[in-house]
Amino acid sequence: MTDDEAALVRKVAKGDRAAFAELYRRTSPWLAVRLRRRCSDDQIVAEVMQETYLAVWRAAGGFAGASVDGSAVGWLWTIAAHRLVDVFRQQARQARQAEIKPDVPPDAPAAEEVVLAGTVGHELGAALDQLAPELRDVLQAMVLDGLTVRETSVLLGVPEGTVKTRARRARTLLREALS
Repeated sequence: MTDDEAALVRKVAKGDRAAFAELYRRTSPWLAVRLRRRCSDDQIVAEVMQETYLAVWRAAGGFAGASVDGSAVGWLWTIAAHRLVDVFRQQARQARQAEIKPDVPPDAPAAEEVVLAGTVGHELGAALDQLAPELRDVLQAMVLDGLTVRETSVLLGVPEGTVKTRARRARTLLREALS
C-alpha cells in the first residue's frame, strides 16, 4: 500500500465515487484477510467490512487533514478494528442478557398485575378490575410506571387530552367504587 491510498481518501472526502471504488478495490482484499485473522465468522467480517467502508465514505474528510506520515490504510484498519470490537462487545452483551433472562411462561400475568393483586387492598383490586382496559392502561402508565401525560400519550398512541380525560375518569370511577 502506498501514498496513492491517501490521495484516494482525499478524493473520497470531496465525494469522488470513482476514487471510493478504487480505494475499495485496492484495500478490501487486504482488509478482509486482516479481519479474518481476528474473526472466523464470514458474516461478521462482511458486516464489519460494509460498516467500515460506509464510515470511510462518511468520514473521509477527517483523514484529509491528517499528517503526512499518517497512513490511509492504517486509518482504514483503525476504523475496521473498532467496528470489529463493537461487534464482539454487542455479542457479549447479548450473551449476558440471554443468561439473565428469567424463564417466565408466556401466559404469566404481568408484574404490575401481580403487585396490584398482592399488595393492594382487595377492594381496590376489584375496583381496578372493573375499569375499562383503556382507563386501566392510563393509570398503569402514569401511577405505576411514573410516566408524564406526554410520555403516556406517546406510549399509548393517543392525544394528551385523551390521556388526561381517561386519567380523570379512572380516578372518579375508583373513588365511586371505594366509597
